[in-house]
Amino acid sequence: MSNKDNKTAKLSIGEKNYEFPIYEGTVGPDVIDISSLYAQTDNFTYDPGFTSTASCESKITYIDGDAGILLYRGYPIADLAENASFLEVCFLLLNGELPTEDEKGEFEHAITYHTMLHDQMITLFNGFRRDAHPMAIMVGVVGALSAFYHDSTDVTDAKQRLIASRRLIAKMPTIAAMAYKYSVGQPFVQPRNDLDYASNFLHMCFSVPSEDYVVNPIAAEAMDRIFTLHADHEQNASTSTVRLAGSSGANPFACIAAGIACLWGPAHGGANEACLKMLTEIGTVDQIPEYIARAKDKSDPFRLMGFGHRVYKNFDPRATIMQETTHAVLKELNIEDPLLDVAVELERIAREDEYFIEKKLYPNIDFYSGITLRALGFPTSMFTVLFALARTVGWISQWNEMIEDPKQKIGRPRQTYTGHTERPFKNISER
Repeated sequence: MSNKDNKTAKLSIGEKNYEFPIYEGTVGPDVIDISSLYAQTDNFTYDPGFTSTASCESKITYIDGDAGILLYRGYPIADLAENASFLEVCFLLLNGELPTEDEKGEFEHAITYHTMLHDQMITLFNGFRRDAHPMAIMVGVVGALSAFYHDSTDVTDAKQRLIASRRLIAKMPTIAAMAYKYSVGQPFVQPRNDLDYASNFLHMCFSVPSEDYVVNPIAAEAMDRIFTLHADHEQNASTSTVRLAGSSGANPFACIAAGIACLWGPAHGGANEACLKMLTEIGTVDQIPEYIARAKDKSDPFRLMGFGHRVYKNFDPRATIMQETTHAVLKELNIEDPLLDVAVELERIAREDEYFIEKKLYPNIDFYSGITLRALGFPTSMFTVLFALARTVGWISQWNEMIEDPKQKIGRPRQTYTGHTERPFKNISER
């Protein structure tokens, strides 16, 4: 950050005046540095949800919600999704630059040859109830990685941080696929070194010992693109959770497990799952007009899920890319599914209806990714798991950046206390 013009913000409290420096980022809003506010004024700021607070300085991801812009390390998301593989994007997020040919080969080899899990970890899976939600398994197993990989938990050692980062990116597809297999009662499938990242994941999920399974290249490309589009999204709830956990010096596996737990919340990572539940409620194409009318009725509690976005006020740049991918998958697989028919018709109506256009209720990435994942064969319980798999590289990149930041401190939000003031204790006979 810079303050070339020595700009300041002036604050008056009673008869006293204070000044705080204003810093500029590369792009985006300026920030008022209030780190000395409490020391100077004996006051805190009040900002529920931290929606007006910059919690850190970062060079990884930039979002302009009004303009519909998403950049990874300065690269537009559309350029990366259309031209780079997910592992190239992983390298970019971790290192700041796209890889050279040699760097790409070394990185892909390192990830490919670290996809297997310690064999004793199978015992962990068998300890869960068979009907356990896959996200519950993910939280437990990822957190337990620190019990198996002691050589990469020292956060002060740059080499150990590198090893942990690569291990997490490499092993997350294996853990996610095993969580899926466990939930459906099928045997685990070991990773294959001859397959690319997305194809390997699909193979581990859908192959069975009784017959050969050939990964459809269109499906693999769609999976790879979904991973790229979800790789990072600035300081969202789960990323902030990873940073907050990491600020205490917790090991990287524990921090990522904390991020997964946060992502599990329906207000965060469960949006595409909620979208599929809505499509299930609508049921058939002929029911769509009724639900469109309900969505327009302010007195009706029904809401169309997968339309509009909290951050992107005009359009979600990821959705434009995902729309093409979704239709390519539906065309290639030629699946007969009434819910997919509902989704396609709902999309058409929403893009033509004046109410949706005026309110800027465009289909977002959750709408399209939910449809695509269902078409690929994943149950809704796996949607957030796939989100966690993709977001792991963003979490670990943000965690690394935080560890290397000389201004990093342990997170300690303040509060406005509204409870009782000090009062005397009463014996139980007097209560």
